[in-house]
Amino acid sequence: MKQTAFSLIALLGTALAATAEESHLDPALPQYKAVSGVSGNLNSIGSDTLNNLMTLWAEGFKKAYPNVNIQIEGKGSSTAPPALIEGTAQIGPMSRPMKAEEIDAFEKKFGYKPTEVKVAIDALAVFAHKDNPLKGVTMKQVDSMFSSTRKMGGEDLTDWGQLGLDAWKGRAISLFGRNSASGTYGFFQEHALAKGDFKPIVKEQPGSSAVVQGVGADLYAIGYSGIGYKTSGVRALPIAGDDGKFHEADYDNCLSGDYPLARFLMVYVNKKPGQPLDALTLEFLKFVVSKEGQAIVEKDGYFPMPAEVAQEVVDSLTK
Repeated sequence: MKQTAFSLIALLGTALAATAEESHLDPALPQYKAVSGVSGNLNSIGSDTLNNLMTLWAEGFKKAYPNVNIQIEGKGSSTAPPALIEGTAQIGPMSRPMKAEEIDAFEKKFGYKPTEVKVAIDALAVFAHKDNPLKGVTMKQVDSMFSSTRKMGGEDLTDWGQLGLDAWKGRAISLFGRNSASGTYGFFQEHALAKGDFKPIVKEQPGSSAVVQGVGADLYAIGYSGIGYKTSGVRALPIAGDDGKFHEADYDNCLSGDYPLARFLMVYVNKKPGQPLDALTLEFLKFVVSKEGQAIVEKDGYFPMPAEVAQEVVDSLTK
């Protein structure tokens, strides 16, 4: 299978030097410096995966700007493009890239494309119950469990005994996933199912936390969600990609691209070419990619971005 996620090493040209063991925060990230003249209302509509992060960023930002009012709604990535087009939100968080038809609809309205802003790194995890003894899964096995079309060519997997757990032979695999409004649903469908169809027995959940709670409450369950929603009741299964080796859903494997379901989390904004964003939106996003904002990313269980990527973001918003 083609490597599905990004390789940040390829993006940066060289591997980022390791930082302190207890943190992956790039020391070269800039400190955020508050500026004068920032006020007003900021609306964010989009991804549920980013809901907690958006809330934490808003709380941090309001400490610097107490008079700013921030409203956050997270019902799924597919709600972000219409909100940007209709002008009901300045920020559209998404856990997948915009689709061509979404970009076309935006461009038809404004005459230019929306601007993508990378804000964090996520390992889209395949979670099992904490007491599940499985060593790991291959991408083909993930497809065979979740997909009715099995475009990766595997056999239909419905029983834990088929995955080598002899003690669980005869126990059905209980599947949890997101609903179709979710960017995580779309990303997983494209990359884990090779754009195939989900089985109708997948229990679709309205939010990421509900997926993890469902898996944590069912010994024989498996489900997918952003790594930031991990709890003590579940474990993220190592996944084998093209190289056949199991890779943990951790920072280093996302950075190298070895973990096959690594992805950027992003927001989209309406930025007219050649003109900077309005001050409120610009300063909020500068805060998000600053050292303080990326420390929040790490605290929430996701992975912070390298300083070079953060600087590219700022450059894209100010030119």
